[in-house]
Amino acid sequence: MKLVDKRVLGVSMVSLMLAGVFGTAQADAIPYPSAGTYNDTAYSFTAATAGDVVAYWVGRGSAGYDNQLGLLINRALSSVGYGLDNHTSSVGDSFDLGTVNSGDSLIFAMHNLSFGNGLDAYAYSDPTLNAAYDGGSIGYNHIYSTLSGAPAGTYIGFEDIPYGSSSDYNYQDESFVFTIVPTRGTVPEPGSLALVGLALAGVVLKRRKAV
Repeated sequence: MKLVDKRVLGVSMVSLMLAGVFGTAQADAIPYPSAGTYNDTAYSFTAATAGDVVAYWVGRGSAGYDNQLGLLINRALSSVGYGLDNHTSSVGDSFDLGTVNSGDSLIFAMHNLSFGNGLDAYAYSDPTLNAAYDGGSIGYNHIYSTLSGAPAGTYIGFEDIPYGSSSDYNYQDESFVFTIVPTRGTVPEPGSLALVGLALAGVVLKRRKAV
């Protein structure tokens, strides 16, 4: 597939601490700009530094389904499992999704509790894993992602309705901002942004056309 965009995203550890992000941040909801239309952009995420992937809950829009957030690190579910329930979380609530190393692949997972525990109850930020959720042989994109300013990091909004005519394609049913809080003493690799204060945390975000 043709790569159409590649960016390195980062956030200063010092800025996070000064802003009181941990557990108290007021996250910004970022609407999908083409609501009602399928997002044919697929995204992939790679850790640019070692540390903990911390997600801050943004909201659920008008989502009726009960969803929780998880993370696959190098395609294996993080040992912390799922959290940030979209029916019980408050804006700014945080969830440590697990520890990663620089270069690790990050795939975000949404467990639709309303669907149960079968394979068809899980949607992923990697559309190739969504065939069961979408009820066919092809998986479709279920997220919208962009940069966030409050808190600084990467915004992701999940669409929890399976692909098809019944989907509203608003990509806001399990929405969060995540950043990588660096392991103490970790120095980001060259090209992942200059050091500011203690360290920088980030991900490499790749975008391409989805199915």
